[in-house]
Amino acid sequence: MRVFMLGWEFPPFISGGLGTACYGLTKAMDELGIEVTFVLPKMVDARYASHVKLLGPGFGAQVFQFSELKNVKFRAITSSLQPYSTAQAYRQRLEEVLRQKRAGSLGAGSLPVEAVDYGGDMYAEVHRYAAVAAELSREEQFDVVHAHDWMTFPAAIAVAAISGKPLIVHVHSTEFDRSGEHVNQMIYDIERKGMERADKVIAVSQYTRNIIITRYGISSENVEVVYNAVEPNNNWGSTDTVIGKDEKIVLFLGRITMQKGPEYFLAAAKKVLDVMDNVKFVMAGSGDMLHRAVQMAAELGIGHKVLFTGFLHGEDVQKIYRLADLYVMPSVSEPFGIAPLEALNNDVPVIISKQSGVSEVLTHALKVDFWDIDEMANKIIAVLKYPPLGITLRNHGNFEVRKLKWKDSATKCARIYEEMLMPV
Repeated sequence: MRVFMLGWEFPPFISGGLGTACYGLTKAMDELGIEVTFVLPKMVDARYASHVKLLGPGFGAQVFQFSELKNVKFRAITSSLQPYSTAQAYRQRLEEVLRQKRAGSLGAGSLPVEAVDYGGDMYAEVHRYAAVAAELSREEQFDVVHAHDWMTFPAAIAVAAISGKPLIVHVHSTEFDRSGEHVNQMIYDIERKGMERADKVIAVSQYTRNIIITRYGISSENVEVVYNAVEPNNNWGSTDTVIGKDEKIVLFLGRITMQKGPEYFLAAAKKVLDVMDNVKFVMAGSGDMLHRAVQMAAELGIGHKVLFTGFLHGEDVQKIYRLADLYVMPSVSEPFGIAPLEALNNDVPVIISKQSGVSEVLTHALKVDFWDIDEMANKIIAVLKYPPLGITLRNHGNFEVRKLKWKDSATKCARIYEEMLMPV
């Protein structure tokens, strides 16, 4: 089986859960012997030479390979697209790179000049990327096209049209998750067109499947759920810390955006601190609500009890999990949510929003409505004050998470591929 896969990001170039999911799924496919050509909208920075092997030039793309993945080849198209971006952020990024270009300070690892000159607005760039991906696909041999989330859907449609191969679109998040009822119509239209053109739509949860059916008008027979999983943690160890033994740490780890509910986390934190003083709240991540969150913590009078770490990479993520006594995910709308699995994988009990896909696969987690800050605070206090509760949640949750394997997710995708290739 040969797959032409299009995604936004892949380790070590990640900024959120989509990259983690793509890595886990692709690594499992590699172990199943599925050949994958993975297309990314970016260039490979020389700093990552230890992670990838350059295979040679291609049409508008670099070609490279991770040494640990034998059956996976990556092609990185020169493009200014970035995950979790908005049209405004995209434009600001281009303007900054243009200023650097004029000043002659564009670094070796920066965005290629041609991507700046021809990037246009974000939507024009999505379609330019699609045209380049379609031409690139002519050089590849594959059986199916598999695309992750909206930015790659136009490219996937173009590749499927040229090749005549079945199209599978994988929905990790929808515009309703990111923007609520105030959707960006252009993004919604791209998402809907991708789902309508697909031979099969993969949703990361029943929660997301229901949105696809009710909000995008896709037939229920054409939407299948493949849950995400987590990489087993076999590297547990101790770490030095300056935090006192008597202090409890409650962790928020994710993008600090409307979708993730940071304001509900802080409102609940205030209620907890009214009852308990030996607690600190850590918000790890970045996003368009970061400054508002800092301001809100100050307005609530808990600024001295809330630590903002910014976006964490690699080992720093493991370190923050090791410090935490509890992980809280108060998402307003979460298609799945890999972070709670990672927390349990690191022996941290979790409280999760009922408005999340991961709540479908976790039994041993405390669940709250994102808006119910009283209940959220009560459950945080319960876990921190009563160690047996935390131990039970941690131990049973850890056992539960270990049953969620990327190999199972990859096997389900492989079955979908085979069904799409069967003669009618």
